[in-house]
Amino acid sequence: YKKDIDDPRESPAFEILDQLLRLGAEVSYHDPHIPRAPAMRSWPQMPPMTSQALTEELLGSVDGVLLVTDHRAVDYGLVAHHAPLIVDTRNVFPAGAANVVQA
Repeated sequence: YKKDIDDPRESPAFEILDQLLRLGAEVSYHDPHIPRAPAMRSWPQMPPMTSQALTEELLGSVDGVLLVTDHRAVDYGLVAHHAPLIVDTRNVFPAGAANVVQA
């Protein structure tokens, strides 16, 4: 959403996380600029969360990756190679890749 900054205000990521949690999903996040998700009045039920290291192991253990902010410090090649499914809201990944859905 707000690329390469540490200001999460107004980020749609929190609404998305909240909805996924309400549906019973297990969620985690990676953001090189936001090491801890701040407490938000709009989502008081959201558990404390910390940014996870983006590794081959993490990507191989998830059902999918949702790209909400296209930070430059993210290794998108690693994500493309190891994530089983990528929902790309920023058009970072090539259209037509087998594991990518453009949203």
